[in-house]
Amino acid sequence: MLQLQYYSFDLAFEYPFTIAKGTKTHQPTLITSLGLGEYTGYGEAPAIAYYDISVEQMIESLAAKKGMIERYALTEPQRFWHFLHHLIPGQHFLTAALDIAAWDLYAQMRRMPLYQALGIKWDDVPVTDYTIGMDSAENMVAKIKAHPWPVYKIKMGRPGDLDCLEALRANTMAPFRVDANEGWTFDEAKELLPELKKLGVTLVEQPLPKEETAATEELKAISPIPLYADESCRTEDEVKKCATGFHGINIKLTKCGGITPALRMIKEARTLGLKVMMGSMNESTVGSAAIANMLPLLDEVDADGPLLLKEDVATGLTYDNGQMKLSGGKGLGIRFAGTKISGV
Repeated sequence: MLQLQYYSFDLAFEYPFTIAKGTKTHQPTLITSLGLGEYTGYGEAPAIAYYDISVEQMIESLAAKKGMIERYALTEPQRFWHFLHHLIPGQHFLTAALDIAAWDLYAQMRRMPLYQALGIKWDDVPVTDYTIGMDSAENMVAKIKAHPWPVYKIKMGRPGDLDCLEALRANTMAPFRVDANEGWTFDEAKELLPELKKLGVTLVEQPLPKEETAATEELKAISPIPLYADESCRTEDEVKKCATGFHGINIKLTKCGGITPALRMIKEARTLGLKVMMGSMNESTVGSAAIANMLPLLDEVDADGPLLLKEDVATGLTYDNGQMKLSGGKGLGIRFAGTKISGV
């Protein structure tokens, strides 16, 4: 019989983290664990306010469904995901935490790293960026000086952003990725994109609001920089819709419902000729290790959550000049370090 536990954390950022949708100093996150015999798998779902998801909501759902989840006879994570999909419909964040934990448990029981359990050959892995949140130009420059990195992700979506980017370019030759988080109008994006190209920006995430599909398609036709869908590609049913407006998609495990649907999204994206990126929702080492085990499937990766946080809940994932390094252990390869609120 499965043993389900869950833990709530409020993890502090190194710097206040600002994007076009707001500022936060802490990242609330839910850690789930599924135990069976001597093995325990872990998963994570950060709570995101602009998606109206809280740790408290997820814990309430877990408490209500705990008995049914524990009675499930886990044999294959894919079947478990379908069980969760019907048990807690529409709750992608919570499903992701449980799906990741199931994959971790499954791989541990087969005494292999998660990427091997997923049938992934470990080679040709991309480097992760380091994210610079919106701030004054002076503070943003100070952050890149404090964190030398081979590629940076720059948050944009306000007046004066181009001046900040120019200041950053004066202090590093590293490539930039820009994430507007739906923060531009079509006219602003049309004006900005050629200037971003000159400043060494290699891709732009979600320049326009997701509802503006026609404008996004028009922007793709004239953009000198690849455009990647983020808010426009939350779940697997949205992948096909992105093919006309974007050059690639950014998959978030939390938003799509976990590893199981993410694998399907990657496969579909490849058939549509889309590039594939996997992104962070400021996960700790637990959620970031799930992304790390999928690196060979990706063209780009943004999985710097543990680098942005002052505190963590697990060990086993390290970073070396953009390279994410697994511990070599079974499953996710992580060791959970502590508890705060535990399900009983």
